[in-house]
Amino acid sequence: MDKETKERLGEIRAALKKYGFDKILGQSAKNKLKPIKNDEPEDNLLLEDDVPVKLRLMLQELGTTFIKLGQLLSTRPDVVGDDIANELANLQDDNPAISYEEVKSIVERELNGNIDELFESFSHEELATASIGQVHEAKLITGERVAIKIQKEGITDKIDLDLKIMKFIANRADKWNSDLKKLNLPGIMEEFDRTIHKEIDYNNEFMNMQRIELNFTDNPAIHIPESYPKYCTSRVLTMEFIDGAKLSDVYESDSEEFDKKLLAKNLLDSYLQQLFIDGFFHGDPHPGNIMILENNVICYLDLGMMGIFDEDFKRNLSEVMILFVDQDIDGLINQLMYMDILDYDVDTRTLKRDLTDLFGRYFGVELNRFNGVLEELLSLMQDYGVILPNEVVTMARGLSMIEAAAQNLDPEIDVFALIKPVAKQIARERLNPKKYLKSKKSNLILYEHMIRGLPKLLTRTIHKIEENELQFRLEVDITDKVSIIALVSALIIGSSVVSFGPMVYDMPLISLIGYLIAIILSIIGIKKFVLK
Repeated sequence: MDKETKERLGEIRAALKKYGFDKILGQSAKNKLKPIKNDEPEDNLLLEDDVPVKLRLMLQELGTTFIKLGQLLSTRPDVVGDDIANELANLQDDNPAISYEEVKSIVERELNGNIDELFESFSHEELATASIGQVHEAKLITGERVAIKIQKEGITDKIDLDLKIMKFIANRADKWNSDLKKLNLPGIMEEFDRTIHKEIDYNNEFMNMQRIELNFTDNPAIHIPESYPKYCTSRVLTMEFIDGAKLSDVYESDSEEFDKKLLAKNLLDSYLQQLFIDGFFHGDPHPGNIMILENNVICYLDLGMMGIFDEDFKRNLSEVMILFVDQDIDGLINQLMYMDILDYDVDTRTLKRDLTDLFGRYFGVELNRFNGVLEELLSLMQDYGVILPNEVVTMARGLSMIEAAAQNLDPEIDVFALIKPVAKQIARERLNPKKYLKSKKSNLILYEHMIRGLPKLLTRTIHKIEENELQFRLEVDITDKVSIIALVSALIIGSSVVSFGPMVYDMPLISLIGYLIAIILSIIGIKKFVLK
C-alpha cells in the first residue's frame, strides 16, 4: 500500500470512528465469533434516530467522492430507506473555486491553444462551482456566447483512490456484518463506480446533449443547448449560454409572458416522450436544471446523467403504467414477475393485500396525480426485498419531480390523462405488423446462421460422442434403456405437434431442434446399450 493510500485510508477511518460507523464496518472475524456477554449492550447503531444526520455529516466531511455517493444513495430509498435517502438529499456539493490561472492552464492544455486566440473573451469570474468542476462565461471568436464547464485538476485521481478504499470497506462490511449484507454494498459500489466515471467524462455529457437534441428536433417547445465539438474534451465542455428564467421563479411569477398551463403540459409531455418514446431520459430534472426561455420554450440543462431503456423494457414499462393507472393489481404483479423484478416465489397473497391497501388510499377518490404513490410503491417493494434496477428508481424519481413541477405551474393538470394514452400507444406498437416484420427480418438472419451451422454442429457432436468427449447432465436418470426410449419418444411426439414459431424448410424451428436432440440421444443409447 503506497503512502497516499495509507494517508487517505487513515482519514476515512478517523471519520468513521468520529461518527460511530466503525462499530458497524469494523467488525472482524474475531468479533463475529466472540459471544456477547449479558452485560454487554449489543451495538444497534443502524436503528438509532440520528444515523441519517451522522451519515450526511460524515460524507460531507470526506469530500467529493463521498458526497457523490451520498447523492446517489439519496435517489435509492428502496435500498437505504426513506429516512436516510431524505437526509442525504441535503448534501451540498460546494467547493472553493479554483483560480483563473488554473482554469486558463486546463483550457489551453485541453483545447491545445492559447485562450486569447480560442475565445474573443473569457470571464475571469466563475458562474458556478462544485467539487468536480466550475463554469465560466465566454464568447467564441465567431461571436457565440457560451458557457464552459471546466473539470478541476487532479479530481479523477482523487476519485479513483477513494473508490479503491470505498470498495475495500464495502467488501469488508458485506463479509462481516449481517445487517449490512442485505444492502449489497459491493453492488452499490460497482454501480457508483460506473455512475461517477460517466459524470467526470464530459464527452459523455456532450454525446447526451447531441442525442436528446436530435430527439426533440421537431418539437419547437423544447430546447437543448447547442454544443460546440471543437471546444469539447473529456475535461472541457462548451455549450450555448442559456439566458432565461429559472423554473422555480416562474411558479410565483404573475407575468403574462408565461403561459403556465401550456408550460405544465409541455413539460410533462416532453418527459413522457423521453421515457416511453425515446427510452432516453433526464436523470435529475429538478427545477434548477430546467429554464424557461422566450415564447414559453422549455430548456433542459445538466445532461450528464441520463437514464436509458431498451425497446423491450420500454414496452414493458408502458404496460406497467397502464396496469397501474387501471388499478389492475393481479395484472401488475404478473407484469412485474414477467420483467424479473418480482420473484415467482413471492408471497402474492400478502403483496396483493398491501397493493390493494396502497391503491385504496390513493385511488379512493377520482385521482389526477401521483401524490407520492410512486414513492410508496418503491417503499413497498423494499419491504419485499426487491432491489429495483437503477433506471426504474431514476425514472420514478424523475417523473415525480416533473409531476411536482407541472402541478406548481398548473394545479389542475390531470397527470394520468396525459400518461395513459402515451403508454397505450407504446403498448399497441408491440402488435404493430411493421414492428413484427422488422424484428422478423433481424431474426431471419439469426435463424439462417443457425441453419447453416447445424450440419457442422451435428457432425462435431456425433464425433465427440464417438470419442467419449461429450457428457450430458440431466435431472432424469438415463442410465437404462427405458429412460432413453422415453426421452426420445417424448421429444419426437412433442416436436411433431408443434405448429408455431419461425419456419425452417416448412418445419417449425422448435421441432427441428427437438428432432436433433432426439437423434443425439438415440446415438448415445445405441453406443451405450447396443455397441458396448
